[in-house]
Amino acid sequence: MTNPISNLFDNIILLTDSYKATHYLQYPPKSRFVISYYESRGGKFKEVVFFGLQYFLKRYLVGQVVTAEKIDEAEDYLKEHMPDAVFNRQGWEYILNKHNGRLPISIKAQPEGMVTPNSNVMMIVENTDPACYWLTNYLETLLVQVWHACTVATQSREMKKVILKYLKETGNPKEIDFKLHDFGFRGVSSVETAGIGGSAHLVNFLGTDNIPSLIVARRCYNERMAGFSINAAEHSTITSWGREHEVDAYRNMLTSYPTGLVAVVSDSYNIFNACENIWGKELKSMVLNREGVLVVRPDSGHPPEVVVKCLEILGKQFGTTENEKGYKVLDPHVRIIQGDGIDFDMLGNILEEMKKNKFSADNIAFGSGGGLLQKMDRDTLKFAFKCSSINVDGEERDVYKDPITDQGKQSKRGKLKLIKKDDNFETTTIDAPGEDLLKEVFKDGEIVKEYNFSEIRELASL
Repeated sequence: MTNPISNLFDNIILLTDSYKATHYLQYPPKSRFVISYYESRGGKFKEVVFFGLQYFLKRYLVGQVVTAEKIDEAEDYLKEHMPDAVFNRQGWEYILNKHNGRLPISIKAQPEGMVTPNSNVMMIVENTDPACYWLTNYLETLLVQVWHACTVATQSREMKKVILKYLKETGNPKEIDFKLHDFGFRGVSSVETAGIGGSAHLVNFLGTDNIPSLIVARRCYNERMAGFSINAAEHSTITSWGREHEVDAYRNMLTSYPTGLVAVVSDSYNIFNACENIWGKELKSMVLNREGVLVVRPDSGHPPEVVVKCLEILGKQFGTTENEKGYKVLDPHVRIIQGDGIDFDMLGNILEEMKKNKFSADNIAFGSGGGLLQKMDRDTLKFAFKCSSINVDGEERDVYKDPITDQGKQSKRGKLKLIKKDDNFETTTIDAPGEDLLKEVFKDGEIVKEYNFSEIRELASL
């Protein structure tokens, strides 16, 4: 039996805000071309990683996306949903008949992975058929959703900066790529959010337990394997042994995975007892004789306090060495991963507490879920999609907004481009000197320029 909702959101005519269905009647008479741009107007971080557009192009815009059946379906929904509205059947049938259902749209954008200061244009959208002037901003609702991937990629990169700072001060910066692991699949609002946001994190790191992120990276960005994981326990696999057999649960982890990295959540009952007496005494010889690394995972309590106390106990039981920077490093058979409560702010708090207590950042890796993929919204980096130019009966007009109540919402005007000037990025008018860094990636239903994940990682690298 065919899944009745497998193609639930595949009708491009319905992937917009309700009121946009009527906007074709609201533009000036004889409108021909509408140009709109996308930017981050500011927010939490000073620069932004552009990422995620290629997913939306491949998933929603490529090929024949308008059919007679979809026009009928959309009309059925919208006539009942908005009884007083006039459905633009003629416009959609024009796209079907004139363009074989392919969208007459051009999209220029920054290369994915490019990092630019906020308040710069990241994407420009324009209709290529003057009869479809209304289509540019019809697509706003869908295209603006690139905010999530951009925000995750940006925040993940900022978290990487924090970890790298402490590694440079207290340890080995070469270990950075696996220091922040994506635990976020269960903590986001949808499978699609997990895939898009998780792949955005992998622009900066190599560790993930978020399988949808691997699917997005492979199918949309041509990266066969973008991230990696290790054998690890969860509470159910430990607590199912019973409290009185906690040591047996841990021993089973070591014997089931006799080599390599293995992470064991150890706070099901008493994390400090687990570190001192179970790992540090009863199973100590197994840990030290094992060809690999035991990664102890605390999963509750106030992270800075718990992490440092666990490090102190494990250091006492397994021993430490002092590195060339004067910080303590656990025996190489033992490390910690903190995966509870990790967001941008907590990351720095833990690493600073470790530094104060003379522990190297080499001792720890982090896992982050909702704090990495979900603890944000479109206003975290103030993303906006605004019309900047219109051609009315052959006359070019600048378009902009300039509300007296909020100068932060003043929009750009005219035909725009992005240039690099004196090692800085600058958004300027299309006729100003300088090469436009925005490249056409989509035209009339086809992707005309594609980015591979390796290129994106290189552009976003620190």
